[in-house]
Amino acid sequence: MRALLISVLAAFAAPLAADELRPAVVELTERSAGQWSLEWKIPVAANTRGGPRILAQPVIPKSCEMHGDAVQRAAPLALLGSATLLCKGDLAEETFGLSDLIGNADAIARVSPLERPTQTFRLTSDTPTATIAAKPDTWAVARDYFVIGAEHILFGWDHLLFVIALVFLVRSGWAVVKAATAFTVAHSITLVATTLGYAGMPSRPVEALIALSIVFLAVEVIRAIREPNHHTWTRRMPWLVAFAFGLLHGFGFAGALADIGLPQGEIASALLAFNVGVEAGQLIVIAALMALLAVLKRAVPMAETPAIRFATYAIGITGSFWLFERLLG
Repeated sequence: MRALLISVLAAFAAPLAADELRPAVVELTERSAGQWSLEWKIPVAANTRGGPRILAQPVIPKSCEMHGDAVQRAAPLALLGSATLLCKGDLAEETFGLSDLIGNADAIARVSPLERPTQTFRLTSDTPTATIAAKPDTWAVARDYFVIGAEHILFGWDHLLFVIALVFLVRSGWAVVKAATAFTVAHSITLVATTLGYAGMPSRPVEALIALSIVFLAVEVIRAIREPNHHTWTRRMPWLVAFAFGLLHGFGFAGALADIGLPQGEIASALLAFNVGVEAGQLIVIAALMALLAVLKRAVPMAETPAIRFATYAIGITGSFWLFERLLG
């Protein structure tokens, strides 16, 4: 029981905020021979140290110098900056990125020369800069967007809590597989449709509805515990509920991906890798939780239901907090 509570409630060690995992982005784009534009976007959540929230500083190639002053401004949930650079040469083997990434924050760095393919790099707090290659790595985009997708489900608290509540509601192996598959298909549909411009919803109502989906599942889990013989339509067809709410979560994934951006010329591979990464993260969560429940049921059968009840109340309270915050904030 203790292991289950620790694993489920670990998310609450962070502040009660359901901000999406939105990496910082820094882009270097060649506008004309020797003239480049530098733009960066730092999510507020990725740039906090208890003091004032300021823009992380970009690290520019040594063969470049800034032309004029950088322009910096605040935007909702992010800090933005831009500058013009004058550079010598093609920047191959030059270093580029950000000076500072806090904790587990990630960043995407992109370099777009005029006559060569765009290069994309994933930056971390351990490696906040990257070396621009003379020849782009074919698998770099797929690898980096796969990791970002997996991190998005593993550290995006609202999506994570929804998946956990879904497992608590269904529990049995085959039913969990069907519900998870329905959730996957649904959010893949809206993720792809929104990213390619065929659909869309404003982020504020999407985020509120995602919080509502967590509260709804938490209520259904508690009802199933209290009334085990009363089979609601949610318990009879959990795959349908997972599909319906999966459509909403897909809009959330698409919003995060829109903030990160997709490299021109490699949109399909980046989108596919991101989506596969999301599914890989989701499967890790489901497999780990199912294994933990199986161990708990075998070792301490009497503790399984109280543990699920306690964890579900915590999930429901957190979802309710996010719901009111998004409706009223």
